[in-house]
Amino acid sequence: MQVKNKSLTSTRVQLTVIAAQTELDAIKQIVVKRLAKDVKLQGFRAGKAPAGLVEKSIDPATLQSEFLDEAVNQLYGEALRKEKIRPIEQPKVDIVKFVPYTTLEFTAETEAVGDIKMPDYKHIKLDKKKVTILAKDVDEVLARLRTREADKKEVSRTAKDGDEVIIDFSGVDAKTKKAIAGADGKDYPLVLGSDSFIPGFEPEVVGLKVSDEKTFTVTFPDNYNVSSLQNRKVSFTVTVKKVHETNEPKLDDAFAAKVGPFKTLAELKADIKQQLAVEREREAESNFENDLVTLLAEQSTISIPAALIDEQIEAMEKDERQNLAYRSETWQEHLKAEGVTEQQHRDRNRDQAELRVKASLILSEIADAEEVTVTPEEVEIRIQLLKGQYQDPKMQAELENADNQREIVSRLLTEKTLAKLKNYANS
Repeated sequence: MQVKNKSLTSTRVQLTVIAAQTELDAIKQIVVKRLAKDVKLQGFRAGKAPAGLVEKSIDPATLQSEFLDEAVNQLYGEALRKEKIRPIEQPKVDIVKFVPYTTLEFTAETEAVGDIKMPDYKHIKLDKKKVTILAKDVDEVLARLRTREADKKEVSRTAKDGDEVIIDFSGVDAKTKKAIAGADGKDYPLVLGSDSFIPGFEPEVVGLKVSDEKTFTVTFPDNYNVSSLQNRKVSFTVTVKKVHETNEPKLDDAFAAKVGPFKTLAELKADIKQQLAVEREREAESNFENDLVTLLAEQSTISIPAALIDEQIEAMEKDERQNLAYRSETWQEHLKAEGVTEQQHRDRNRDQAELRVKASLILSEIADAEEVTVTPEEVEIRIQLLKGQYQDPKMQAELENADNQREIVSRLLTEKTLAKLKNYANS
């Protein structure tokens, strides 16, 4: 087989393929054998007649059509592997020359990932953030435990810091006065002075008593986890339904025994410190992986077909829509709150989407270079581990689905490739 590779653009290629006679002969045998299953010849059992007789009994037009399909599919796949091309769509195929079973030349045009140019990943160095657990971190957890275990007594006085209030609240845009999805609640328990709510909210409730209603405006912080509410002025109307005076338990051995299998307060503190360390180490490891791949992506150049980036934007928007649905907010409400059109929203996500696609392609390139593979045994072990996490029989059955298994293989491949990258970065 001869292959000519012509770049039409940075992401569009045209392959010209000229088949060898030995390849055409082998392909013809495959097609004849496949069609022979439907041919019945007197004196021969199905599939046992000589190939020459079978071929004479096959409709010539059918044989030629099946032959061309098989030849183009097979030779195109081999040409892609030979030229190391990553197509992202079905090719546009034109038959240039075809003499039945002796000559075949065709062109295949497709969008594909362009050349990948990246730094020497084996010499990229990056330090992982060290995890430290301070005494104040443990104290914060202890404070939350004390609040949870506190005795509560309903009182008729005005609320003060340290009290738990049960409130109804609703929020509207301070400017438009339109209701904001997800900015309301019923019978919500709030410990005043805990700083667990929006900054500026809790002080406004201090001094209120049962049945009091108050309207006030607060500004959401710029790092709020809901992007549509960041830096947004919201007017809340709060009604106090109950005021609970709380009496927090003393921090001692008896408290430790009450909240867990601990004999002493020291054991409880040691356990909290250990759990915090595990949690932050996991977070640090995840951040280290993301930073490492992002660093490689930022230092790499890849010609990426626009369709791949559009697919990633759609995936990001799908996740965003699901999160909005949990808060009972529509997509149009979200866009209006952010003051952008649908196209502006997509354009805003394009850089991040491109970075994610680059990261994925780079990991794939490194996996090939490092000859990273996933064995059937590794897949089976992961499936069994996941089955242990999901007790629902339907969920367990889903893990045997071919699409899910391909996803598991992809995830394992990524994990093993990242492990190699981290080893290089730390060495």
